Amino acid sequence: MSDHDEKPNTPAEERDDARDDSAGSGNGLRKELPQEVPAAAPAAEETPDVPERRQTAEPQQAPEPKQAPEPKPDAEPRLTGRQRLVQGVWPPRVTRAQLIVAVLLFGLGFGLAVQVASNSDSDSALRGARQEDLVRILDELDDRTQRLEDEKQGLEKQRDELENSSDQAEEARKQTIEKERQLGILAGTVAAQGPGITMTIQDTKGTVEADMLLDAIQELRAAGAEAIQVNGVRVVASTYLTDSGKGVGVDGNKINAPYRFKVIGKSQDLEPALNIPGGVVQTLEKERATVRIERSTDIVVDALRAAKRPDYARSSSQ
Repeated sequence: MSDHDEKPNTPAEERDDARDDSAGSGNGLRKELPQEVPAAAPAAEETPDVPERRQTAEPQQAPEPKQAPEPKPDAEPRLTGRQRLVQGVWPPRVTRAQLIVAVLLFGLGFGLAVQVASNSDSDSALRGARQEDLVRILDELDDRTQRLEDEKQGLEKQRDELENSSDQAEEARKQTIEKERQLGILAGTVAAQGPGITMTIQDTKGTVEADMLLDAIQELRAAGAEAIQVNGVRVVASTYLTDSGKGVGVDGNKINAPYRFKVIGKSQDLEPALNIPGGVVQTLEKERATVRIERSTDIVVDALRAAKRPDYARSSSQ
């Protein structure tokens, strides 16, 4: 048989031939083959970094399209002067020194407010007075000024008479007698008679106190009263009044309502002085007392006081 008639080699024989060829040719074929790729580690021996590897093994996603940059917000609006002032003042930052100064200023302001309020209370009666009352008060002040001026002129006249009289001793004696009579009326040792007023105070509620009667006496003296008598007790320079139960004590003598004042003086001055706004009459009426004033051309003040000789004082002319 020819070579063509030989049976073809079987696959097993071909593999044997290939081994023989490879053995005979050495490592020629191995050099031509690519290097073996190391087998992957079994799944059971995966390290904790497996999730990271899996993540890298996944196909990369397509990059997201870049978004347009957001517009920057506008710059903060500029503050006005008033807004800056408010921010600087509030919230307040108070130090100890500022707190002390604030307390002192508050005390000073409170004191001034109290002083102004007290002055306003004393002047409120005149501010709320009618025009007729204000005119009457001004007339009373003018009358007081005129009385002082007349007294001044009278003293100057006495001085001139003493200086110019030919018989100065006789003139001095006359003036001394007249002065004694005047001082006796003021001291309550001599009875007095003349024009004036009678004031009667009815106190059915028992609310009239000694200080209210004292205010009436002082107001009458300021209006030019020359002699005053209250319920048979002569009022002099040393007279004092006290509260005595439901009545009033005058120089230790208890008197009860109604209180009757006999006053000698110019009635045109005495009555308006008692009726001024916020004066004696209004004060007594607020205490629910009734006041009645009557003018008269003949008032007799006959209550007398014993002349008290001083124990230590002596006249400097002796």
